[in-house]
Order: sequence, then C-alpha cells, then structure tokens
Amino acid sequence: MDLEKLYKKALDLTPLTAEEGTALYHEAPLEELMFIADNIRQMHVPGNNAGWIIDRNVNITNVCFSQCKFCNFCRTKDSPDAYVTSIGDYIKKIDELIALGGDQLLLQGGMNPDLGLEFYTGLFRKIKELYPALKLHALGPPEVVYLAKKEKLPYSEILGRLIAAGLNSFPGAGAEILSDRVRKIVSPAKATAGEWLDVMREAHRLNLATSATMMYGHLETVAERIEHLIRIRELQAEKQEGNYGFVTFIPWPFQDKGTVLSKKHGIKSTYNGPDYIRLIAISRIMLNNITNLQASLLTVGKEVAMLSLNSGANDLGSIMIEENVVSAAGSNNRFNVDEIQDIIREAGFNPVRRNQKYEPV
Repeated sequence: MDLEKLYKKALDLTPLTAEEGTALYHEAPLEELMFIADNIRQMHVPGNNAGWIIDRNVNITNVCFSQCKFCNFCRTKDSPDAYVTSIGDYIKKIDELIALGGDQLLLQGGMNPDLGLEFYTGLFRKIKELYPALKLHALGPPEVVYLAKKEKLPYSEILGRLIAAGLNSFPGAGAEILSDRVRKIVSPAKATAGEWLDVMREAHRLNLATSATMMYGHLETVAERIEHLIRIRELQAEKQEGNYGFVTFIPWPFQDKGTVLSKKHGIKSTYNGPDYIRLIAISRIMLNNITNLQASLLTVGKEVAMLSLNSGANDLGSIMIEENVVSAAGSNNRFNVDEIQDIIREAGFNPVRRNQKYEPV
C-alpha cells in the first residue's frame, strides 16, 4: 500500500480499514508511525501534558468459575486460599488509599458463583456510606454478563442498579482480544466478544465513563489486533453526542509466568518493546474517535512507557497501590507518586494528576 496516503488519511482523522491498519502494522517504519501518532495525539490532547492517577485495585474475591488460561489469580470456591474481601479489609485498604491522597477504588475480582447482584449493590452502598466522596471504578463487562444470566435480567437493569448503588465509572476489563476464535481458547467460559461490546453499548447509553483494554501478545494475529481496535472504534461511533463513551484505551502485554497458557500449551508472551511502541502508535492511528491512550507502565516498565508518551500515548495510569492479577503472572513494575511524575518529566512531558474521567484534579 501507499504508506504516504495512509499517513495522510490518519492525520485527517479518517477511519482506516482493517486492511489498511494491518498494512501499516506490517510495513510502516516504526519511527514514522511514532511521528504520525504523536501528531494525532496533539490533535486530541494539545500541549505537553501527560496524565496519572492515584487509586487502589482491591479484589472483591479471587473465586472465579471462568478459570481463564492466562490468569494465575483465580481460585475455585473450595481452594484453601479462596476469599471474599471483608468490610474490615476494605476499611483498612481505603484508609491507606486516602492517606496517600487517593480518592478512587478500582474494584474487580473473580466471577464467584455464590455472589449475586444483591451482594454487589450492598457492597457498593456500604462503601459509599462509609466514604461518600470515594469514587468507585468497578467490575467490567464479564461480571455484568455473568450477573445478567444469574439474575435473568437485561444488562441495562444490572448496570442501572449498580449505578444507583454507587458505581461511578466502568472499567474495560475482560476485553482481552475481541475475537471469538481467540476467546474460545484463552477464556472460553467468559463473555463473548459480542457480549462484551453489548454491555459497553448499554454503559455508554447510561452515560457511564468507560475504558477499553487489550491484552495482546499470546496467540492472536496482527489482523485480530486490528479487528479489536476497529470494533472498539465502531462502538465509540455509536455513542450519543455528549456522552462519555470510551474515555481511554489501554493495551497491555500478556504476562506468561506460571500461566496455564504457558505451562500446558507452550504459549509464551511475544512482548518486546518495539512491538509495544508499534501497537501504541497503531492504536492512536486507528482509534480516531477516542481521546486518551494509556501506556501500561505496570507491565512494560519505565523506558518503554516513556517512549510510549512520544508515540501517541498521553497517560501512564496509576501508581497502583495494590494490584494482584497481572502481578501473579510476573509483572513487578511499581512506582510511587514522585517516581511516576519523574518518569513523565524525563519523557519530556508535564505530569498532570487526573481522575478516572481524565479530568485534571
């Protein structure tokens, strides 16, 4: 393909086709992709600011029937180390979060067969009763699909009750790769690609601020990565004018240490720094209607995250006071408040603390 024509199309913020996106991924020089993506980032987020946030990821439970092949965190209900987090533990963890200046709690965990909608709405209400100013960024499409089937209710009703109980924003967890070929292998018991998108469609209709993610670098093809980006872009194009929709996109590489995919199937992470930078740039180019792009500092580390900020990304995410899922598969990059700001400055940007809606605070 004529790369110059594709670059011009991208810089005009015109949606690229799957064929065009795949061609760019395979054929375009990395430095040219970085340059184009950085220019597009300036259109969406003018200036020299890069965002970061203080929050804490508390896992509601580690019991999950899904048993995804990339996850070392989940347990069966009869496992000796199975748990459901107690209110006492939430209080301790939230107090530590507030002491560090944070005001957002990311609540995720397994799909525990013993926990229904009443449990989650009760939990949200109790936390909000104790901490009215705390923001809850909680659950994700797979949990909503699970709860809808368990309670025999539509996605809109599940989301509406969660919002009424205190849900403030909605993570894009469980997207992995939005290709059912891949999902049938790595997470066959989890929501299908279509179900994930349908839940997000309802979340956007209800004007929840949401994120979209991608876990890549296992057994997906480049064409499936591009398909994932296009499906997110097309859903974003459906949202009502003025509604939040996807406020950000966050790609992160598969962590393979000790996973079933690695031990039983021989699937190792294909992650390398240049390919992550290429994916960041391609994501910025393909997602012409999503404002923010977060690099996964937790999984790629300082140097690659810094390059990402010069390749289309405009955010490095959270200092992650607590994170248990990807850490269980080998990720060990942790940074404090000063360190994450120093990383942003070293990359040539001005650190701006923000909330989950990507508004400066």
